[in-house]
Amino acid sequence: MDPYLPFIRETPEKFPALTASRLFAMARGRGYPGGPDHFRHLIALHRPRPKAEAYLRLRTLPGEQARVDWGHFGYLAVGRARRPLMAFVMVLSYSRQIFLRFYLDARMENFLRGHVAAFAAFGGAARVLLYDNLKSAVLERQGEAIRFHPTLLALAGHYRFEPRPVAVARGNERGRVERAIRYIRDHFFAARSFQDLADLNAQAEAWRLGPVADWPCPEDRGRRVGEVFAGEQPRLLALPDNPFPTEERTGVKAGKTPYVRFDLNDYS
Repeated sequence: MDPYLPFIRETPEKFPALTASRLFAMARGRGYPGGPDHFRHLIALHRPRPKAEAYLRLRTLPGEQARVDWGHFGYLAVGRARRPLMAFVMVLSYSRQIFLRFYLDARMENFLRGHVAAFAAFGGAARVLLYDNLKSAVLERQGEAIRFHPTLLALAGHYRFEPRPVAVARGNERGRVERAIRYIRDHFFAARSFQDLADLNAQAEAWRLGPVADWPCPEDRGRRVGEVFAGEQPRLLALPDNPFPTEERTGVKAGKTPYVRFDLNDYS
């Protein structure tokens, strides 16, 4: 093996996706006499390891930020139709208080209803809402140029929050809502029976006000989510007297929405 070590070390550095079988064929073409199994074992020892990427742990102030996403929970039979069961999830980044509401699709009307219901349940709105580049939020993205859905901009103006898409390939910016959806899937939805959508949502509301409020809060290990949320709630933005209309506004042409430029280094 020794005469072939420089080749074995240099080639994967130039072509990281090169498979061991292809590298073995290339080594055989250069006169390597060994077998493929022994070669694969040696490749595993000498193949360069990808560099681990360091992530900054993101911390927020009370009332500063919430994160929003959809979770898919299979399908529900409604008469003869088979409808997708979608969970609208909003998580307050500081207290980790959850809002959960199930809908039969992820259309804009239900996206709006989820926001309005979440703000009403929290008794206020966070100053910044983070989105994982959902089509209901971001119509187009080119680098730092963001074209938001016009209806989302109208919703943001009504409640005075700032919509922000998370930076591309930054798992630490959306981890809180993704962990919440995973927790909902494992600790609420698994093996749960319900009669219809209204019954499921009633159970979800009781769950988030009960077991969820009793979680240890990651921002304050000595207290529970419900306790921390009680201190965070007065810091949320006050709600307007009239809720936002939840029917999609068809009169606004999405193609006319201007680009909005953000500094992606400022996402926190």
